[in-house]
Amino acid sequence: MLHEGPIAGIAAHGDLVATAGYDNKLILWDNKTRKALARATHDHLINNCAFSADGRWLVSASSDYSARLWALPTMRLQAVLPGHGDDVDMAVFSPDDQRIATCALDRLVRIFNLQGQCLTTCVGHGGNVLSLAWTPDSHYVVSTSVDGTIRRWDACSGEEVQTNDLKIRTDSLEISASGVIYAGDDLGRIVVIEGDSTRFFTAHAAGIKKVALNSKNGQLVCLSYDRSMSIWNVANDQTPVEIGRTQLPETVWARAATILEDGRVATGTFGSTYAIFDVQTATWDVQAVAASAALNDVLEVHGHIYTVGDAGKVCQDGSEVAEMGSLCNFLLGSGDQVLTGGQMGQLFDALTGQVIYTHHSPLNCGVAYEHAGQPFVAIGCYTGEVLIFNASHKPVLHQVLKIYENAVKGLSFSQGELFSVCANTDIAWHRVSDGSLVKRINKAHDKITNDCCAVDEHHFATVSRDRSLRIWNDQGTAEVYPSPHPNSVKCISINDEKSHLLTGSYGGTLAMFDLKQKRWTQFERPTMSGISSITWDTKGQFLASSYDGNIYAVHA
Repeated sequence: MLHEGPIAGIAAHGDLVATAGYDNKLILWDNKTRKALARATHDHLINNCAFSADGRWLVSASSDYSARLWALPTMRLQAVLPGHGDDVDMAVFSPDDQRIATCALDRLVRIFNLQGQCLTTCVGHGGNVLSLAWTPDSHYVVSTSVDGTIRRWDACSGEEVQTNDLKIRTDSLEISASGVIYAGDDLGRIVVIEGDSTRFFTAHAAGIKKVALNSKNGQLVCLSYDRSMSIWNVANDQTPVEIGRTQLPETVWARAATILEDGRVATGTFGSTYAIFDVQTATWDVQAVAASAALNDVLEVHGHIYTVGDAGKVCQDGSEVAEMGSLCNFLLGSGDQVLTGGQMGQLFDALTGQVIYTHHSPLNCGVAYEHAGQPFVAIGCYTGEVLIFNASHKPVLHQVLKIYENAVKGLSFSQGELFSVCANTDIAWHRVSDGSLVKRINKAHDKITNDCCAVDEHHFATVSRDRSLRIWNDQGTAEVYPSPHPNSVKCISINDEKSHLLTGSYGGTLAMFDLKQKRWTQFERPTMSGISSITWDTKGQFLASSYDGNIYAVHA
């Protein structure tokens, strides 16, 4: 009873630990033995979980648009909390264990009773709501959003009673026993809100993705995309004083953490179970974490099929050729070179494992192209930069374009222009000759833009969480085609003849779009796991990699 994909959420209560995974599994563990006790599932990936204060219940939040309430220790389903119109990112019990608050990418906060009835809905955020916490008296819920605000809601009426406009995204927050709010923002700062006072403390070199608080021992933990974790003393709500810092092991995901009763920190990973950091000895325990089989990219180079995934192992035609030692998100072919990179911010020679360049945040995507007779590769980063490398021999950094404040999700190239899409829904065109901006469109999609590809000399295609395909011309206007995918569309690719697009979703579905007929022509679901990437090979077929570790061939 282990996870087969990244652990996105973790919670602890006494000797129990619960983990929420992208493999749709919710697992309950005995922390003393590190053995799994029980398991439950959602219909889609699980983003978070939380215990009730009395330890009788566990709640989980999922991208199947629901939260679910489970009885402990049996993990028997007690209630489904429905009604959100998008992925539910978080669900937490009120301190008195009478209600559950949920937040989702539909920009709403909802309050439920333990029977699954929605008591009130809080409306007001202008962007996806990412995290929330209750005040100690159970009267208010506080939420963070990509809209740059932290808002306080009356849990009975649903009315907004206070707004702190930080003008910057905050992914995570906690509230102390005395009501002080601790949050982490995209500049790597700890935000402390007490009454009308808001203070900022620099903590990391990149955005803080998770904060965890133990009010009993006055310990605050921050995990960042700079691949480090910091530990702070906030006893009696004093100014945060750093008491420890550690680099995250390659397998640890900066998204999930909880503080155990003995002060150790348990974190999510890209593997089979959770990791533990001992603050006193400054040591990590990751021995029980087995690598995931999930694939994140597939690519054909000179007739060979390469894959890479969560385990960081690059395989050629199914046989391992090199190990990067950390999760990798993409593969690029440039001449005889194959490149990869991912969570550690390192660009690798995928055939040898040699580190070519190290960035301060994870690498997410890339594209290879030629300009002025020279080969180049462009790499998109989680912190909004695009790194341009001259790839004539060993890649050498040529230019850094700071395009966005959020993650670059996809890159493509055509006719001297680099096209990029961002998690904040923006898209942009840049000239590769000098890096100058050609045009930028804000809110090009209704929800997170996930990927792109060049269609022809004048058009690029994009896909999104809003489940639409959009084909953009060089004037910046788009044709919009709603897709048959029931879930967020993750990836897109085009065949060599430029006649068909294939799109893949987080729900494991594949949909073909005929560019001449301007309609969807094929739809299938080869896997219950998500489709991570798609490429076209020289045999005249699409290859789709999946988080289940398999590759699926699709003919146009």
